[in-house]
Amino acid sequence: MTSTKKIAFSGAAGNGISPLEQIMSLKGYTVYGSDHSFDIGKDLDRKQALEEVGIHIVPQDGSMVTPDLDWLCFSAALNNTNPDIQAAMAYNIPLKTRSDLLEEVFCQYPYGVAVGGTAGKTTTTAMIGYVLDSLGKHPTMINGGALCNYMYRKGIPNYIYNEGDICVIEADESDGSIRKYHPFAGIINNISHDHTSMEKLFEYFTTFAEHSTNLIINLDCPNASRIKHPHRLTFSVSDSSADFFAHDIKSLSDGVEYTFMGHQFTLNLLGTFNVSNALATIAACSLLGLDCLTVAKTLEGFTGIKVRLEKIGTAKGVTVYNDFAHNPSKIEASLSALKAYPGRIIAMYQPHTPFSAVNTGDEVAAAVAKVLAPDDIMIMQEIYELTPQDIGISSANLINRIKQNGHDKALFLPHKEDTKHFVLDNVRPGDRVVIMGAHDNSLADFSRELLVAIAG
Repeated sequence: MTSTKKIAFSGAAGNGISPLEQIMSLKGYTVYGSDHSFDIGKDLDRKQALEEVGIHIVPQDGSMVTPDLDWLCFSAALNNTNPDIQAAMAYNIPLKTRSDLLEEVFCQYPYGVAVGGTAGKTTTTAMIGYVLDSLGKHPTMINGGALCNYMYRKGIPNYIYNEGDICVIEADESDGSIRKYHPFAGIINNISHDHTSMEKLFEYFTTFAEHSTNLIINLDCPNASRIKHPHRLTFSVSDSSADFFAHDIKSLSDGVEYTFMGHQFTLNLLGTFNVSNALATIAACSLLGLDCLTVAKTLEGFTGIKVRLEKIGTAKGVTVYNDFAHNPSKIEASLSALKAYPGRIIAMYQPHTPFSAVNTGDEVAAAVAKVLAPDDIMIMQEIYELTPQDIGISSANLINRIKQNGHDKALFLPHKEDTKHFVLDNVRPGDRVVIMGAHDNSLADFSRELLVAIAG
């Protein structure tokens, strides 16, 4: 790659594409970006952050695509109706998907770590990047979530960039692109129903395993544990036969404690599932030559990922969280983590797409009814990306299924203002309020608005 090229990114605000455009800018490229959300006045904090690191943000009307552009990278959420893509096709400018570019960058590093799994891959990727960076291994890390430890930096802190020999990436299974990567160490945290059928997921993860020199598997996930490999390491919080095993797990006021290799460690994160993420991190770092106990100790300084069961704050005895949970396993894990503490839960989940609501709605309803106590309250807003063409699909259907599964305190409140008024009218000291959902970046702001409103 040279420093003379002009490149562009369509969908610049995206969680998956924004770390790549920032890294390409640091590599010396002249980088342009566009996003429809910027054009309609949304995600302006992200626009400012990208501009602060030298990325030229322009309207998404095709104007950034000029004949001297070397290539256009576009978000998976876009298609050929997008003005930038249409302009690139008219000029015969090469097109790259986000995963194409990620694979190009990833394969340049001799020691690649690719983190896969239906849940936990963002946090695990961040943990590995943080540890390697803290211990002087000079990694590059490309992630979908912003690291709280690096919030002081300019830009969106969802990447670490070095010209070393290690690259850590979050490998996405939703579109099958996980099959593109050939890592030195592949991680499969878990395999559960989310974006596609279980049959396709097994195909994706089996191919990923075949492409991995070493494979790290969560033994606690029955689906993941079925995948075999000649160089397989395992981790578990329940099976002491695993290569990396944690036990005596205890919830703390703002984290979790666990025992590993005879030593006690803490995490500044809620939930047993984050102990599993820590074990995956320890396993990966051990393959890169780091001492396991040193890695576990370093993880005590990791402060988490924005919008991954992120504690927004406490006011009048009420604690507010924001969470990216958007599939059955993630919703169940987050609610279970909160249920380890006393107090009522008021949860709001906004399904992100009609497909998601249809594809996993029954499992979401079952998970919610399974975890919540009779006094807990579940709210659903209308599906974020619902269009007039989506006939007969609504979050109200999921609320009805939750009630059919035995949890009566479930409400359909279509809009954020409805949720806000209900919470303010019903919240009481000791409650935990959690706002869950994907794609809608305004949910984080809504969580903060709720906390301010509760504080009065």
